[in-house]
Order: sequence, then structure tokens, then C-alpha cells
Amino acid sequence: MADAFRRVGVLGGMGVEATIALMQRVHGATAGQDDQDHVPLIVDMNPQVPSRIRHLIEKDGPDPGPVLAEMAVRLEQAGAKALAMPCNTAHLYAPQIKRSVSIPLLHMPELACAYAARSMKQGEIVGILASPATNSTGLFKDLCAQNGTVSIFPEEENDILAAIRRIKKAGPGDADIDLLEREAQKLQSRGATCVIIGCSEFSLASQRLASPVPVVDTLDVLAHAVVAFSGARAK
Repeated sequence: MADAFRRVGVLGGMGVEATIALMQRVHGATAGQDDQDHVPLIVDMNPQVPSRIRHLIEKDGPDPGPVLAEMAVRLEQAGAKALAMPCNTAHLYAPQIKRSVSIPLLHMPELACAYAARSMKQGEIVGILASPATNSTGLFKDLCAQNGTVSIFPEEENDILAAIRRIKKAGPGDADIDLLEREAQKLQSRGATCVIIGCSEFSLASQRLASPVPVVDTLDVLAHAVVAFSGARAK
């Protein structure tokens, strides 16, 4: 019964397309025969969340944490039983979010690192295609280490950041696809046996990538976690 499904609240707007993509992938991961079979979502689409890049990398912007915490509170008050956030970098503010509510956060990078590790050996290398902020703060490094794997990042971080900004503005273009494929090949040449798509802008292009190693898309992992938590039937 649909009324028995647990509602998931989405902290959205970071970016807008990524939030829409999460909703589409949740729909695609659900084995629904009718509307009533699908996952009930409460979405706070807030593109005005302060820039994570400005706060973490450029260090001249306001802290997004309080805004994300307020969103989490609103979603819990609206009936959400868990939270999902389709922005990997924003998970650097997860402690502030968790302190503000009594419901769990389905932690996208944590889930993805654990998922990747299940098909890898201890000490194997994971390549991370993500915002440079997640590299400088150690987000994926720490989560991979907790799962017995080693993370490496692209060496040309300015190119990665430029691609993120282009995709936010106009969606993924051929130049962005080419960049991500080149970086995946470089990561493989440095020993990576798996690549994690750790930026939701790159998730918009992930299904077009030709990677030399298996790819784990954090947005796909989160979509499946949302379906599982809700109690809806997964495909």
C-alpha cells in the first residue's frame, strides 16, 4: 500500500538539474505498475543555498550549513522520515544537518564508497571524479579508507572545477564528456580499478561516459537507497 511507504525529504537545488535527475532515477529504480506504487518524496528545491565552492574553495562566501539545517527541519516537519541530498560536496555539512533533525540522512558519498568497496579488494585504488572541495577536505579519502580502499583524484583540478561550472550553466556538453573520459583514463593509468562519479553535475553525464574501468555513480546509489528506505518495490 502506498500509504505505508515512508516519505523521503530531498534537500534540493544543488543543482536544480541534479535534483530533478535524482527524482527521475528514483522513479526508474522503482518497480511501479501505477502511480501509487512509487516513492513519496517531499522536495525542498532551494537553488539559493549559498555556494559550496565559494565557501570551501574560494573562502569568500557564507556558510551553507545553517540554510541546509533549516531545510532539513522543514522537511522533517512536513513528514519526511529520512533525508536525501543530491549534492556530494554539500555532505561536508552533514554534521550540521544531522544535529538539526531526528531523522536519518541517506549519506550519498558514504553509501557510494561502501558500494564500490564491495566489489574491490583491500587496498585497491578508487578514482574520484568530484569537486576539488571533496579532495581538499578529505571527504571521499576518509570514506574510502573506512572501507579499505585508497582514493585518488584528478591532477588537473582547475579543469574539473571549470567543467562543473559549465555544466551548472548549460548542462554537459561534448567537451565535458571528453574531459571526464580523459580523466577516467588517467586515473586508471595511476592504478584505479574503479571510478566514482562524486559530483552530481558529472552524474548528468555519467550514462554517456566510456570509462576503462567500472563506474559507480553516487546519484544512482542514492536513488536505490531512497527506494529501499521508502519500502517501495525496487526493480
